[in-house]
Amino acid sequence: MKIIKYLIVVVCYLVSYQAQSQSFSTACNPMDLNYRFCLDMPSRREAADPTIVRFKDTYFLFASKSGGYWHSKDLKQWSFVETADLPLEDYAPTAVAIKDTLYFLASSLEKSTIYKSADPLSGKWTVACEKLETPVWDPALFLDDDQHLYLYWGCSNVTPIHGVELDYKNNFKFIGKPVDLITANTAQHGWEVPGDYNTLTQQAPWIEGSWMNKHNGKYYLQYSGPGTEYKSYADGVFVSESPLGPFVAQAHNAFAYKPEGFAAGAGHGSTFADQYGNYWHIGTMTISVKHMFERRLGLFPAFFDAEGTLYASTGYGDYPYLIPQKKINSFEDIFPGWMLLSYNKKVNVSSAIDSLPARFMTDENIRTYWSATSGSANEYATIDLGEQYEVYALQLNFAEHNTKLLGRQKGTFNRYIVEYSTNGTDWTKLIDQSKNKTDNTHEYFQLPTKVSCRYLKIKNVQVPDGNFAISGFRVFGKGKGKAPGKADGLEAQRNSNDKRSVKLSWAKAPNATGYVISYGVDKKKLYQHYMVYSDTDLTINSLAVNQHYYFTIESFNETGRTKGEKITMLE
Repeated sequence: MKIIKYLIVVVCYLVSYQAQSQSFSTACNPMDLNYRFCLDMPSRREAADPTIVRFKDTYFLFASKSGGYWHSKDLKQWSFVETADLPLEDYAPTAVAIKDTLYFLASSLEKSTIYKSADPLSGKWTVACEKLETPVWDPALFLDDDQHLYLYWGCSNVTPIHGVELDYKNNFKFIGKPVDLITANTAQHGWEVPGDYNTLTQQAPWIEGSWMNKHNGKYYLQYSGPGTEYKSYADGVFVSESPLGPFVAQAHNAFAYKPEGFAAGAGHGSTFADQYGNYWHIGTMTISVKHMFERRLGLFPAFFDAEGTLYASTGYGDYPYLIPQKKINSFEDIFPGWMLLSYNKKVNVSSAIDSLPARFMTDENIRTYWSATSGSANEYATIDLGEQYEVYALQLNFAEHNTKLLGRQKGTFNRYIVEYSTNGTDWTKLIDQSKNKTDNTHEYFQLPTKVSCRYLKIKNVQVPDGNFAISGFRVFGKGKGKAPGKADGLEAQRNSNDKRSVKLSWAKAPNATGYVISYGVDKKKLYQHYMVYSDTDLTINSLAVNQHYYFTIESFNETGRTKGEKITMLE
C-alpha cells in the first residue's frame, strides 16, 4: 500500500511538473541583454557595475558603458532606452527613488552631477544637482526609512569606501564630513586577495562598488574586490546599527561569490527586492579575454536568514532558474531541475580556426570559444548529446571573433536557425532567428514544450561582424539513467602557514559529471558554493583567517543531484 501511495504521489508530481513547465518562466546567466560594443578597440562588448532599482512597478537596470539603460516588468524580458540626457560613458551608475522621482549619478573624477526623471521610460532627464561637493567614483545612493539620504563611494587599491549624508532638499549638500567606512584587510580576508583564485598575495586589491541595504534595523554596506578582471570578483558585506557605521565584517563573507562555472564572478553589484519581497543580487561576471573590461551581468537570488545573515545563492548560478511569482525561501524554490546536457559533448563544425577548436563550445568556459573561418551563411555547428534526451532550454553564447564594430550600430544582429534530430539525418526546425532584430549575444530559449532529441544544429544566417563564433552551446534538460552516487570521503586540510587557504579532496562519485562544494561558518549556514567539473580536489583561498568553516559536497550529472551527508569541520 505504501508503494502504491508513493507511486501515486510521484505520478501526480510529474503530471503537475509537465503542466507547470509550459507556464512558468525561466532565465539563465549571463543575463540575456543587448550588450553594447565598446567605443574603443579592441572590439568587444561590455556591461558591468550594475544597479537595479524598482520604480513605479518597473525594474530599471543601469550598467557601465551601455549607451542607455534597460527596464523590465518581470526581471526576464528587458527593453532598452537610449538617451542623450545622461553621462552614459561614465562608469558605475547608481540610482535611487525618492517619492515620485528617480535620481541618477555616475562616476566622475572632475564633476559629479545628479540627474532626475519622473518618467525614465521616456528617456527624459534633467539636472537635479549640477555639482556635488567632491567628485565621486563608484557611487551608491541610499534612502533610509526616515527619508534621510546617504552617499557611499570609493574605487581604489589604496583608499577606503567613504560615506556621507546628503541634504537632497538643499542641493544635495553634504551634512557633516565624509567618513571612512571599509578598508581592505587581505591579511584576514582571503576573498580580498587578487587573482582568479586569490593567489596574488603581494598585490593590493581594488576595493570598490559600494551598495547599501537595510534589513530589520541593520545596515548592510556591500563592496566589491579584488578586481573586476578576476574570476574571484565578489561582493563582501559589513554590518552596522547606523548608516555611517562603525561597520563590522559579517561572519559569512564574501556574500556573493562565484569563482567557477561557465561564467564566473558576482562582484560590484546591487541587492534589491522584487515585488514579492524576494531579494536579488545583480553582479558583474568576467570574461576579460579581448580586454580586461570585457564583462557581463548575472542575476542571483539573495536572502537574509533568521539571524540576519545576507547571502546570495550561486551554486548553480549559470543554470536556468524560475522567475518567482510569490515569496520564496531558498534557491530550491526556483530551481527547475534542468541539468546541463552538453558538457564536453562532441561537436561537428563546418570549419574552425586551429587555435579556436569546436570542443571549446562545450567545455563550460566562457573564456574559450570556437570560431568558424568565416561569418558566411554556410557555417554551422552540430552537437551530439550522445543519446536521446529531453531538452527544455538552450543558451547560445556568441563570441564575436574578429569584429571591428564600435558602439551600437543599426543592423547588427545574430541571425541563425537551430534544428534538432534523433538520428543526425532528419532535421526539424526548433528555433528560427533568421529574421531576428535584436542584438543579444547570450540568447536563452525556454522551449514552449520539451523536445526529445540527440542532435542539435545551429546554422548561421548573419553575424554582426567578423566570424561565426560561439563560447557556449549550452543545452539543458533531463538526462537518462540514475542520479550520481554520493561523493564520499570529503577531507579538508587548512594551510598551517596561511589560514585563508584550504585543500579539499574527496572520492569520485559514480556517474558524476561534477560537484558543488557548499561551505560556511556554521553547519546550518553553508551559503558559499564552488562548482567544479570532473575534479576530485580543490584549493579555496578565500577564507577568513579567524573563522571556523564547515564543508559538504553534492555530486551532479545530467539526470540530477545527490547531496552528501557528511559535513566536515575545519578549525
